[in-house]
Amino acid sequence: MDVSLHGDGGMAAPARPHPADISPAIRKVIEFIELNFSEALRLPELAEQCNLSMHRFATVFRRQVGIPPHQYLCQVRVRQAQRLLRQGLSPADAAIEVGFFDQSHLCRHFRRHYGVSPGRFAAAFRPCKAPPRVARADTPAALSGTAASVM
Repeated sequence: MDVSLHGDGGMAAPARPHPADISPAIRKVIEFIELNFSEALRLPELAEQCNLSMHRFATVFRRQVGIPPHQYLCQVRVRQAQRLLRQGLSPADAAIEVGFFDQSHLCRHFRRHYGVSPGRFAAAFRPCKAPPRVARADTPAALSGTAASVM
């Protein structure tokens, strides 16, 4: 198995296969997943596109892509959810939009990929609210308020 190394010498996930190593049939399925990620995609439906049995398809996909078909689908959904969160969609709405069952399903996969919850990720892209303005002591409004309370 081909693996890549981190700079510190630790093992990382299997390296991505070169696109030339992916058969046209599997490439067709990948394109289908990329276009239909929000739908309920089933393994038999994907296998049928390659004219392979379900089990053979899962094996061939994993060998060529490096991960099982369901994991690939989840990665596509998380990537699309990230895009929607950047555009201001709430995590709950993004989850449904990309095909996850609910927000907790998105949260689990999002945290696994990015190490942070979708809510915290989205918060980084929300505009900051300005703090409330406080009257300074040397402004006319502050001085007149002080003079009125002394009298």
